[in-house]
Amino acid sequence: MRCFVTGASGFVGANLVHALVERGHEVRVLLRPGSGRRGLEEVACEVVPGDLLERGALDRGLSKCDWCFHVAASYHLWLRDYRPMYASNVDGTRAVIEAAARAGCSRIVYTSTVGCIGLPREENGKLVPTDETAPVLPGQISNHYKRSKWQAEQVALELAARGLPVVIVNPSAPVGPRDVKPTPTGQVIVDFLNRRIPAYLDTGLNWVHVRDVAIGHILAAEKGKVGERYILGHADGNWTMKQTLEVLAQLTGLPAPTRQVPYRLAWSFACFSETWANLTGHPPRAPLAGVRMAKYKMFFNPAKAIRVLGLPQTPPQQAFADAIQWFQAHGFTRPNARGNRG
Repeated sequence: MRCFVTGASGFVGANLVHALVERGHEVRVLLRPGSGRRGLEEVACEVVPGDLLERGALDRGLSKCDWCFHVAASYHLWLRDYRPMYASNVDGTRAVIEAAARAGCSRIVYTSTVGCIGLPREENGKLVPTDETAPVLPGQISNHYKRSKWQAEQVALELAARGLPVVIVNPSAPVGPRDVKPTPTGQVIVDFLNRRIPAYLDTGLNWVHVRDVAIGHILAAEKGKVGERYILGHADGNWTMKQTLEVLAQLTGLPAPTRQVPYRLAWSFACFSETWANLTGHPPRAPLAGVRMAKYKMFFNPAKAIRVLGLPQTPPQQAFADAIQWFQAHGFTRPNARGNRG
């Protein structure tokens, strides 16, 4: 297949390009001038310069393509002006999907987020991971990033209802190689390796290997049903932050922090941090949006993607081991920060 990928300079996008090429597909990527290409090293793909809102660039890039993967997104937990993020995430999604439809793509895979799925509910004192059927309550869309992605997913669903061949994937918290920025989840690993995590919040995530997420996109193009959503996560990946840090300690030999930060204290620090950011224009050290998200354990059930798509289930421990190896090999860690297994 000839494939078009947006967001190829990002974490999931770069791994998707590698996975597509490894499977013999031809790949064309949309990159803004000046975008980093570190994640695309040693992979053969055609680059189309342009932006999500440039109709000419989209039409050129999508010409004669069979599949379109719209992975690109603007991800910021704090901005002085959020309008460009909405333009990229919402208007850009409509522009890409409509361009892919004009080009005659047989499948258009839109990369959403588990932030567009309802949070776990408690039953008999236990959290029950939610699946694609759980609606997001208004109070759970707690920041501009989640709101923009929710609006973008509504655009994708609207266009699918109009007959466009759109399939939606909702990755959870991917980790693994080629996290060049790194992402907020990757930063947890980098900070742990550099001994910059003195304490932790009582939160939780569903961890998944980024390679499985990339393959999940391809499987969605092959097997996904138009208009359906698929959580790309791991059935055994619902870990608290305490469990996550303990796994990192086992893999590296470095000590895991034992102190838990009270949520109220983290919230107060974030309020001060954002107030200072609004005065200075420098991003806050602790965005309030991030602290608010950390109040909830984001546990999800990927059974549908496993059953319908055949989503791979690489153990999360392996995902962390691969991420650690990549970060250490690419200069993200201080030499004296490695443990006795590093």
